[in-house]
Parts: sequence; structure tokens; C-alpha cells
Amino acid sequence: MTKTMNARDAVSGALAECYVTISGRRYRFMQLINFQSSIIKEKSEVPILGRTGKGHKSAGWKGSFKGRAHYNQSVIRQLLLDYKNRGEDVYFDIQVTNDDPGSAVGRQTVVHKNCNINGGTLARFDANADFLDENIEGTFDDWEMPERFTLLEGM
Repeated sequence: MTKTMNARDAVSGALAECYVTISGRRYRFMQLINFQSSIIKEKSEVPILGRTGKGHKSAGWKGSFKGRAHYNQSVIRQLLLDYKNRGEDVYFDIQVTNDDPGSAVGRQTVVHKNCNINGGTLARFDANADFLDENIEGTFDDWEMPERFTLLEGM
């Protein structure tokens, strides 16, 4: 019989932690509603004699992140204000840990290094809204994975 994943081993979307470290100060960024980071590998086309198609060779990568947060902090806006006033473009780290104690996979932590915000919301209101939120987007230059999910039995 084929081994399958147990439903309890799906990782809860809400059981995560996020920390942002800016200029040596660490913030627990609990305002985030959702977050996603990704890398895109840049590839070069490689012409190959004797083939009608081209091969592909990885030639680098670009990292980006995006998320949505409750509109109740000014930390990111302060970075934008510092850039406007002084031309100081501050880079920071974002650490995300997924940890669902009900899942056999355990914890995974990814640390995004040299993050830089693309821009952001300065002010906002909505008389019809139950709560205010804002989008956060940026790039990162490096990343580490100090904790990895455990392979499930049968994988």
C-alpha cells in the first residue's frame, strides 16, 4: 500500500513568527497578516551544436518578498521618511519561522538578509473598513535556512 501524508502534517498558516531587525533593533512583526518570499533563478540560453533547441544554465537569482500587514505601525514608514529626508536607504533582515506543534514536520526558519523595501503606504483611511491594512513589498540579497522541516515518514 502506498504511504500518504497525514492531514495533521499540513502546516498551519497562522502558526508562524516573524521578526524584523533594523539597525540592530529586533521587532516582533506581529502585524503581518500574510507573507511570502521567493527567488527567481536567472537563466542564460546556451546554444548547442547539433541540437535544434537551446539548453539553459542558471546564471544568478533575484529575491523578493511581499505581504499584507495591519496598518498599525510606523516602522516601515520611518524607513521611507529617512530615505526621503537624508537619502539613507536602510537594509534589514526578516526572519520567518513556521512552527506547527501538531505537525510531524517540526520547524522551519528562513532568514532574509539585506532586505530593502520597495515603497509603501504613507497614510490611509476607509470609513467602510472593519480594519485597515497595507501591502509591503521589497527585495533581499541573501538568505539562510538554519532550521528545516523534517522529512515525513514515507517521503
